[in-house]
Amino acid sequence: MKPKKRILLLGPAHPYRGGIADTQNEFAKSLQENGHKVILFTFKFQYPKFLFPGKTQLTNNPAPLELNIKRKIHSSNPFNWAETAKAINQIKPDVVFFRYWTPFLALCWQGIAKRLLSKIKLIALVDNWLPHERKPWDNLLNNYFGREMDGFATLSSHVGEEVSAAGFNKPVWFGFHPIANNPLPIISKEEARNRLGWPQEKKIVLFFGLIRKYKGLDLLIEAFSKPVLKDKNILLAIVGESYENLDVYTNLISKLELNKKTLTDFNFADMEKARNVICAADVVAQTYRAASQSGVTPLAYRYQTPILVSDIPGLKAPILADDSGSVSSKNPEDIALKIIALFETDQLNHHTNQIKKALPKYRWDNFSENLMTFIETL
Repeated sequence: MKPKKRILLLGPAHPYRGGIADTQNEFAKSLQENGHKVILFTFKFQYPKFLFPGKTQLTNNPAPLELNIKRKIHSSNPFNWAETAKAINQIKPDVVFFRYWTPFLALCWQGIAKRLLSKIKLIALVDNWLPHERKPWDNLLNNYFGREMDGFATLSSHVGEEVSAAGFNKPVWFGFHPIANNPLPIISKEEARNRLGWPQEKKIVLFFGLIRKYKGLDLLIEAFSKPVLKDKNILLAIVGESYENLDVYTNLISKLELNKKTLTDFNFADMEKARNVICAADVVAQTYRAASQSGVTPLAYRYQTPILVSDIPGLKAPILADDSGSVSSKNPEDIALKIIALFETDQLNHHTNQIKKALPKYRWDNFSENLMTFIETL
């Protein structure tokens, strides 16, 4: 039997909201279930307000009682980085995971990592390596952070390839984005639509999640204006908080005369709302302009809803491997045609059945066990 480890996770966790915080909590639970002792250090200050376009960074949900979460980290205070490193060294973990999804955190993580005891293994758990919205200094900050790590783990092969190409000459584990173990259970489409007040007789394509320019919501809206799709009995549902000027999207909907073809809820979706809207939808559409991977995909898998994605390596890889949906170019006309094709054949039932077959390989216990085996080799 492999010896169990003392593990410390750095990154957003409760009371922070959002997909990365949720998966950090899930990761900790899966490590504990495998017998490891886990502590999470989360932020007491994450983003300054001018860098965070959302309404709030925090959730009102109760803390997961089974997790040991401490609010320790100030992302912008070098004195705090030294204090945090001292606290970590007192715990003497075997492994520290640095959750990394933005170069904004590079200086903070580097400031902590360089002060840790040499016997502690430092692992970057990377959601995104190259940001979707690039800045000239991104590579510099990535390199500044990456030099301190002993190894890297990723949540998609595409991100793994990006990290490998960065030239650190350090081991990279090519992982996958696991599916939550204990989310709210699946409900029927009929029940979900009743809860939401959505029409039962319509077919519905869902755009779900935070709205940012790189996610290509405008492409999806424009697709619904194309004659091949506009006259069909298909609605577009948009559910998620906007990090952009909402007028860009509401004006586009009005300009294209799609008000009667759209259902909108521009508020952050907690887990219950996420379950309801994904169960209510026939298709989840991710018509992104850029992506390395997406937390929306495992949610769609969990609730067994087929997916339409853009022809982007990080997005389409699981869809093609699992036959769980369709792939479109980043062109509104092609998006419209792919949506029609999904509805006018038996493809939706086929893709739903393929998702059910694929679910076991995305379990958190597989992710954690394989990752810890990789760390044993370092």
